[in-house]
Amino acid sequence: MASNRPVPEAPFIPAQRDTETFGYGAYRAEEGPFEEWNPTEDSVAPVRGRHRVAKQRGGFARSSTVLGVGVIAAVGAGGMASANTGKPPVSLSLPDLPSVGSLFEDGSAHAQPAEAAAATTTLSGVGVSAAEDEGNGDAGEALRNRIMAQAERQQGQAESKATAAALAAAEKQSAAAAAKAEKEAAAKAAEAKEKADAEAKKAAEEKRRAELAKQYTLPTSSYTITSTFGQAGSMWSSGYHTGLDFAAPTGTLIKAVHSGTITEAGWAGSYGYRTILTLDDGTELWFCHQSSISVSAGQKVGTGDVIGRVGATGNVTGPHLHLEVHPGGQATGIDPMAWLHGKGLNP
Repeated sequence: MASNRPVPEAPFIPAQRDTETFGYGAYRAEEGPFEEWNPTEDSVAPVRGRHRVAKQRGGFARSSTVLGVGVIAAVGAGGMASANTGKPPVSLSLPDLPSVGSLFEDGSAHAQPAEAAAATTTLSGVGVSAAEDEGNGDAGEALRNRIMAQAERQQGQAESKATAAALAAAEKQSAAAAAKAEKEAAAKAAEAKEKADAEAKKAAEEKRRAELAKQYTLPTSSYTITSTFGQAGSMWSSGYHTGLDFAAPTGTLIKAVHSGTITEAGWAGSYGYRTILTLDDGTELWFCHQSSISVSAGQKVGTGDVIGRVGATGNVTGPHLHLEVHPGGQATGIDPMAWLHGKGLNP
């Protein structure tokens, strides 16, 4: 903006008058009267030498303009520095700067325009502080360093999350494996316990049968099992066999299976000579087809005592002992083979 040139002093031109004055002998230039002088462009001589520049209003606007231009220059210098150092260029996104004319148009000598204020904060908006800008002198490099640091932090956070997820998955897998192993161990322990219990039960049963074997005995010796319980045939009036047959030579000894009381001894029709031994629990044992009886009713006998001899009396086809078991003295008998097994005996 051009400044106005100062107006030179007007030359004094005295008016033409008579040299004779009152009291003086000659004319004096400093005395009046004076005439009014109006200078014109043609009449004013050009001023030589240095010009004075008047102080301009809107100084802050000019400073803002210089700062905005400096920002652009700094950013450009950052890009040039990045290009010269072989580093990848940094993409910057700057807001539209106001026009130069708008920066000069200020409403007040001391007010800063909003556009200029926005221009001065552009670098801080993209993450570069004023201290970094002034200290490094390279806004592009500072911005690149800030972006790289932020990227490294984000990558570290992502890696931390991935590590935590992997640890959680490994812990869950370990817990599942531990639960599975515990379940398998419990199943094996239960199976081993069941097996041990079965073996213990078997051993206890064998012991019980051994003890019972001392209390119970088979009714005869040197025999052959010829007919079993429930066997069908027309030879039996009921249509099936109701006892267990021990075939043995006539005269073979018949013994008391267990201690008890003789409740019957004598002839019994198709059973021939029969002896009934009643045990303490009420079970009746029938010894049939005897050739002879050695006991009488009401007599107490012990295990192994002789109560008669094998014969072929009654409805028979040959000498044998027909044995029946009637729990509680009931009319219908049970399988003598199973009952003897329950007493530890194996016919």
